[in-house]
Amino acid sequence: MSASVREVEQKGRQMLKEFRDFAMRGNVVDLAIGIVIGAAFTAIVNSLVGDIISPIIGAITGGLDFSNHFTGLSKDVTAGNLADAKKQGAVLAWGNFLSVTLNFIIIAFVLFVVIRAINQLKRREETAPPPKPTREEELLTEIRDLLKKG
Repeated sequence: MSASVREVEQKGRQMLKEFRDFAMRGNVVDLAIGIVIGAAFTAIVNSLVGDIISPIIGAITGGLDFSNHFTGLSKDVTAGNLADAKKQGAVLAWGNFLSVTLNFIIIAFVLFVVIRAINQLKRREETAPPPKPTREEELLTEIRDLLKKG
C-alpha cells in the first residue's frame, strides 16, 4: 500500500512541476500582464466614453442619454428608465447597445493609433542607415583587404 501512496505523491509532484513550468512560460506571463493592463485600459475607455464623450454628445443632442433608451417588448413594460423596465419584462436595450458599440469603436481606434505608432517606430529603425564604423573597424577592414590582396 505504501508503494502506491509514494507513486501518487510522485505523480502529484510531477504534475505540480509541469504546471509551474507551464505557468512560468513567457507567453503565459505575458498574457496575464496583457489581461490586467486590458482591464485597466477598459476602465479608462469606459470613463472616457461615460464621462467625456457621452456628455458632449448629450449636450449636442439636447441632453440625450443613449444608455437609457429602450423599447419595451411587452405591454407590461411601462417604466421610464432601463433598470426598472428590465424588472417589468423583456426590453430591447438599443441605447445600451449603442453605448457599448461606441466603446468598442473608441477602443479599436486607440489600439489602431498605438499599433500604428509602434509600426512607424519599427520602420524608422529598419530604414536608419547603419552606424558609421569606428576608426578601429576601418583599420581592421583595411588590414583584411591588404591581406586578401597579398
